[in-house]
Amino acid sequence: MGRPVLDNETWHFKLKSLREEISELSDRSEMKLRHAMVCSSNQNRSMEAHWLLKREGFDVASYGTGQHVKLPGPSLREPNVYDFGTPYKQMFDDLRRKDPELYRRNGILPMLKRNLSVKTAPQRWQENAADGTFDVVLTFEEKVFDMVLEDLHNRKHVLLKPVLVINLEVKDNHEEAAIGGRLALQLCQEIEAAGNWEECVDDLIMNFERQNHRKLVYSISYY
Repeated sequence: MGRPVLDNETWHFKLKSLREEISELSDRSEMKLRHAMVCSSNQNRSMEAHWLLKREGFDVASYGTGQHVKLPGPSLREPNVYDFGTPYKQMFDDLRRKDPELYRRNGILPMLKRNLSVKTAPQRWQENAADGTFDVVLTFEEKVFDMVLEDLHNRKHVLLKPVLVINLEVKDNHEEAAIGGRLALQLCQEIEAAGNWEECVDDLIMNFERQNHRKLVYSISYY
């Protein structure tokens, strides 16, 4: 049998798909910096930003700084607590078994479903040495910012490679996380576009604050 003959419409569709794939690969290759998104439990704020940046082709990872992963429970005194490394799918199944209506209504199940589409499990910042170095670390809470800086300060500074650590304060709820994720994407796009951020970081931060009416705190550390 001979090969099937493709009509013009099918050829155009295949050609368009190929061009989109090449364009996406090209966009990814143009990303020069490694980014890390960090919150407390690597569930809401850091994962919203991770999801958005990954979708836009950034070289990005995400982490939490807490001792454990905490998710809201039936009451403030009854959170759901998991170890870092517990798969998002396992948490999803656990909470769906406990009370599917509650955890669907408060947005936890949709959040976990989003998370497991990004990566397997929450990771802890203090245990990420094997992941290599980052150029930009973005935190979403002052306490997390301080913990990241303390951890970097306590590591052996062998490479003397600079890392820009920025805190963008974002409340830990789904609505604010969505806003914070978009702001994180914008900020990282501006840092990428700047080329050598060390030469213009003050102007970058000042312009971002003026445009978005958000106060940023930043520091430069080293690996």
